Amino acid sequence: MATKIRLKRMGAKKAPFYRVVVTDARNPRDGRFIEEIGYYDPCKEPAIININEQKAVQWLSTGAEPSETVKSLFKKVGIKKA
Repeated sequence: MATKIRLKRMGAKKAPFYRVVVTDARNPRDGRFIEEIGYYDPCKEPAIININEQKAVQWLSTGAEPSETVKSLFKKVGIKKA
């Protein structure tokens, strides 16, 4: 099973709120997920990024691939691949 770390869109129209989730790569964007590891709120000033670093590193070490956006969020938070 190929796992991905990506964003799941939540929130109202024109007011996005994202959850950082680990999911099977075949699932749709807002579909089923394995585990939620954080959230990202771009509407606040400054943007709020809250990611559980232990869970993120654990999933990266087991082979989960982050999306491009999640890679940039990890870089901002300071999470490195284990």
